[in-house]
Amino acid sequence: MTLLSSVILGLIQGVAEFLPISSSGHLAIAEHLLHMTGTEPPEFFDVLLHLGTLVAVFVAYWGDIQDMIREFFAGISDLAHRSTPAPVPPARRMILLIIAGTLPLFAVLPVKDLVEGLADNMYFVAGALLVTGCLLFASDRVKKGRKTEKTATLADALLVGAAQAIATCPGISRSGTTITAGCFVGFERKFAVRYSFLMSIPAILGANILSLKDAFEAEIIWADVPVYLVGVAVAAVVGYACIRLLKMIADKGRFGCFAYYCWIVGVLTIIMTLVQK
Repeated sequence: MTLLSSVILGLIQGVAEFLPISSSGHLAIAEHLLHMTGTEPPEFFDVLLHLGTLVAVFVAYWGDIQDMIREFFAGISDLAHRSTPAPVPPARRMILLIIAGTLPLFAVLPVKDLVEGLADNMYFVAGALLVTGCLLFASDRVKKGRKTEKTATLADALLVGAAQAIATCPGISRSGTTITAGCFVGFERKFAVRYSFLMSIPAILGANILSLKDAFEAEIIWADVPVYLVGVAVAAVVGYACIRLLKMIADKGRFGCFAYYCWIVGVLTIIMTLVQK
């Protein structure tokens, strides 16, 4: 792993993880172009990259995370005393919505290796990017919703969670798909974005925990770790900037520009793959 490769992959991870253009799809394309498929990047570097973007989420939404931590322990105390506040505090409801939204991911576990293997198929990745573009194009045309953590239901969270499970396929944007699903079930746009990013915390942590065993079983070249950390830092800083950018874009309901981008990249990937054949 060269320093340039680490920076490029960190940049792609930071941009594509949060902007609705699919980090998995772009990383697969970048690895293919850099002739890294099958040997690079190391599993350990991939885990570190995702932790870098997780740091960006924590920094951007630290206030919400603090509220949920407080409400988590307050909720345990209320259960012990058999009392429940009415109405339920918004941060406590958000915890329940995130848990519900995470449950559909367990359905992916039996086919995890199969799904990850799709990243080697550039035609699938390209097709998935085209689908992501269609979803983003449709999201701009959905009637504006009003639901927030105060009014969203567990059924709404499960539907958005099902979209997140589908987005484990490389080329399908996790943020784009979950935000679009949130808009379709009637979430307020700002809340759809916030819920999508907060829901990414258990998803990213869970994926990394599952990958740790493979990462440590593979040979880790410890001399390359400083190079890995440069990519991680790039992913964290760029990821934070992209979260801020997406918040502004969501306020204006302008996801269509990303739709055109996904379509262009999808078509170019198909052409590139045909030419290399």
